Amino acid sequence: MKIYKYFLLALGVIIIDQVSKLLVHHYMFLHQEITVIGNEQFGFKLHYLLNPGMAFGIRWNNEFGKLALTVFRIAAMVGIAYYLVKMAKRDSKAGFLWCMALILGGAVGNVIDSTFYGVLLNNHPTNSPTPWFHGQVIDMLFFPLFDFTWPTWVPFVGGDYFFFFSPVFNIADSSIFVGVVIILLFQRRFFGEKLHPEDYVTEAPVEGTHEVRGSDPVIDNPENLKSNTGE
Repeated sequence: MKIYKYFLLALGVIIIDQVSKLLVHHYMFLHQEITVIGNEQFGFKLHYLLNPGMAFGIRWNNEFGKLALTVFRIAAMVGIAYYLVKMAKRDSKAGFLWCMALILGGAVGNVIDSTFYGVLLNNHPTNSPTPWFHGQVIDMLFFPLFDFTWPTWVPFVGGDYFFFFSPVFNIADSSIFVGVVIILLFQRRFFGEKLHPEDYVTEAPVEGTHEVRGSDPVIDNPENLKSNTGE
């Protein structure tokens, strides 16, 4: 159960992620937006989008780009799972292992989309050489919070329109993001402070003295040293 509990968390993330994506696919049409909290402009919304590439719309514009991306995601998923098992066997901090489980669950969630959705949901791009490994990731979480125009006196961006928060993402993306951010924030607690080589260097003992580590007494008198040796 020591290792399995982390995989149970990853499995929970996968199930919630896939259920939310399938619900959006079956009950919303592409680009439909539903306001959950807030008004028509700002708040929490469900916005159905298909992401054919990586985060922030990055993609490779060639025939095998999507296939390479999916293969990379599968390799990353296997690597994360292996690393989680390895670190659990080393008795790493539980908080770090929980974060790795979140990252693993998110990675698997998006791999399922890329690998199978092109076939199961027929959502692969029309120019794909095969629906396998060319599925598009379903995104739906949208949090537009505020917008404004920068004052003209602000260097570089003066007069530009600013909108926060524009990305649309999913549960898997959120799980990966939360896991990574927590690791970054608590890395010292998870990994501890590494000692530098100079931390192991002690001052050279003064002639006629003897330094003993641990609980042994420090003999700092040559006369005492002679008496202890029977001289």
